[in-house]
Order: sequence, then C-alpha cells, then structure tokens
Amino acid sequence: MRDRRARAAARLAALLAACGVLAQEPRAQPANAPQPIPPAPAGALAFVPPDRNAIPDTPLGTMIRFGRDVFVDTQRYAKGYVGNAMNCVNCHLDDGRQAGAAPLWAAYVAYPAFSARDERVTTFGQRLEQCFRYSMNGRMPPADSAIVLGLVSYAYWLATGAPVGAHLAGRGYPPVAQPALAPDAMRGADVYRLHCAACHGVEGQGVKSGSSYAFPPLWGPGGYNAGAGMHRVPTAAAFIKANMPLGQGGTLTDQQAWDVAAYVNAQPRPKTPN
Repeated sequence: MRDRRARAAARLAALLAACGVLAQEPRAQPANAPQPIPPAPAGALAFVPPDRNAIPDTPLGTMIRFGRDVFVDTQRYAKGYVGNAMNCVNCHLDDGRQAGAAPLWAAYVAYPAFSARDERVTTFGQRLEQCFRYSMNGRMPPADSAIVLGLVSYAYWLATGAPVGAHLAGRGYPPVAQPALAPDAMRGADVYRLHCAACHGVEGQGVKSGSSYAFPPLWGPGGYNAGAGMHRVPTAAAFIKANMPLGQGGTLTDQQAWDVAAYVNAQPRPKTPN
C-alpha cells in the first residue's frame, strides 16, 4: 500500500512539474479577520469549511494544495490562461473560504445547476470556465489539465461534509437593498476617492508589491471584462457592501455601495469576448 501511494505521489509530482510549478507551503494569511455577514436566508444551512492546515498528506492532498495555489496566485500558476491582472482570490476572499464572499465550498455543492445566462444546465467545471473567460478575461485551461483538476479538488476539499445540493449560509454575496436614490456614478466617484483609491489606485490601476499586485486593478486592461458577473452593478454592490474596504466590510452604507459599484462599472474595461 505504501509503495502504491509513493508511486502515485511521484506520478502526481511529475504532472505538476509538467505545468512548470509545484504546490507550495501554505501562505501567511492577511491580518484582517473575515467580516460578519447578515443572517442567512430561511432554509440555508450553516457550514464551516475544514481547517486550512487539515489538508491530508496524500496524493490527493498534493493536488488540493496545488489547486489552492492556483486559486490564490492564478497569475503564476495559470499564467497562460489569464488575460488580466487578477487572481481568483480577489473576488473569493480568504483563499475562497470567507462566507459572504462567494466561497468555493458553497458553490461546489450547488452544481450542476441551471444557468439563466447560458439557458442550460451547467457543471461546476463549466462555471470555472466562465470565471476564466470573463472575470480573468482569459481562456479555460483544458478540462483534463492539472490546473482544472487542482481547482476542482480544492473546492471539493473545502466542501468536505457539506450536503450536495444544499443552499449553504454565506453562499455568494449577501444582496443589498435597493438604495433610496438611484445609483449614481458621480456620487460613487467621491466614495471611491475616500474609501477605495488608497488600495486600488486613483485610476483603478491597482497597487503592486514588487512584480505582483497587492490590490488588483478594477478597470482598464488589467480588470475584469464586461461579461463578468462583477460587471453587474447589483453584484458589485453586494460584494462591496459585505467585504470592502478590505477587512472593514459593512462600513459603507447601502447607498455608498451602490454608488461606488456604479462608478467602477462605468469605467472602461475589456469587452465581452464573444
């Protein structure tokens, strides 16, 4: 049994090496603690993903770690398939663990599902394709690649113990009530200047730390394209209200969240690929 596991681990290491990378040790986590989110809708089930240090020391665990690395540093581990300056973790905070920030564990058990956008039933893998095409402004890696297998394995592990098909509390972004005034990009510009520019740049160009981005661009060639879910003002408002400024989610008013979402999405960005 040990010999078989050793051979399997060696084959897996060779597969990852063929991608030009190897799984890394867990990264240091940001000091900002995950923020509380509004109460879950009726019928939603409470769920807590496994501890980040509980990934098993097995061939499957190696692939899970690689998937986490792809998720956190997509620019490095899936470089050939990303067309902007973003990483998966920019929209799915705390390595895809944070409730109210579209956590992977809640998404994984929700598929297959009908997609109103595509007017068909889609799988979790097909949902990943949408992320690469729109949010990452790139292209989907091959379905049998280590990149896709790693991402699916990581999401599978995060959902350990979650009922398949359940609506888990913390899924997606908590909806924000319609504001008293229609969303206004001009008011949003003031919100952006006061609460967002320090991290994302005055011109939305992001802020770099060395050669990589500490905070991603929000528009321009480095941002998500016009087909991304975040390009919908209600979606962006929900993400912003629950999670931004980073580590201070819930501090903006509903009106401010809608206004700044309108402002960000009024800026130039890559077009929808199709």
